[in-house]
Amino acid sequence: MAVVTQDSLLRRYVAYLHLEKGMSYNTIEAYTRDVEKLLRYIATDNLSLRDVGRSTLHDFVCTLQDVGIGARSQARVISGIKSFFKFLKLEGYIAEDAADRLEMPQTGRHLPEVLTVDEIDAMLSSIDLTAAEGQRNRAILEVLYSCGLRVSELVGLRLSQLYLADEYICVEGKGNKQRLVPISPQAVREIELYMPCRALLDIKPGEEDYLFLNRRGRHLTRVMVFYIVRDACARCGIEKTVSPHTLRHSFATHLLENGANLRAIQQMLGHESITTTEIYVHLDKHFLRREVLEHHPRNNPQICDK
Repeated sequence: MAVVTQDSLLRRYVAYLHLEKGMSYNTIEAYTRDVEKLLRYIATDNLSLRDVGRSTLHDFVCTLQDVGIGARSQARVISGIKSFFKFLKLEGYIAEDAADRLEMPQTGRHLPEVLTVDEIDAMLSSIDLTAAEGQRNRAILEVLYSCGLRVSELVGLRLSQLYLADEYICVEGKGNKQRLVPISPQAVREIELYMPCRALLDIKPGEEDYLFLNRRGRHLTRVMVFYIVRDACARCGIEKTVSPHTLRHSFATHLLENGANLRAIQQMLGHESITTTEIYVHLDKHFLRREVLEHHPRNNPQICDK
């Protein structure tokens, strides 16, 4: 097959939507914008459309949620992606449609899967520390959970952004905005144990400041981190749908369950709007019931008797 550029594919896709599907100008424009979002996303990992699998698309959808895009808008984006991949298969550009099982989000606000502390500990314990990348992978899981980082923030984390003695890291989030995030003593320890392994790598020029590197001495891609998380879950028998994003949600949910201030969680997550952080208020009914029973004056005999 002759080399086909992404720009050429997009033009042909627009023609397909207009001529064969009979879509309106506004719908075509929206679908095109959605496909462009995906193309920008995979470009950061140097992936082509032929490289995109279900795991990449799942991580892409998690990123949409992470930046505060609502369920209805997510559904529209997913519709556009599904349409585009059907077109790619129809054109013979791909052999399998990676988007065919991409699930639409439920309408309304909801949390995705949240891991328990025991499940996270099991994932960490499942790492084979005798393997070359074992300590690195353990440090990655601990930092994701302890700091609530986006996967893009994790792979971009640099040595010059670590203030381990003070138990803080400087994170560069959306829009290149920086924020200080506390890091747990356990995460500090895992990073320190990883550093001697990192020192043995043949680090490529320009990659020297990145914290987490692959065996070829280059910084990790988001897709690689997805596989690390997925494989850890498989080894300890966790059957939930889990991605790096799940550890971020677990971080925020566990903070809230243990009494953390919502504004503090907002700052640590790097959310511009408190409304994005408020999704974590929608916890399971057992937690809410316990909070009411413990703290409402009508359920506290000592208060009622006064």
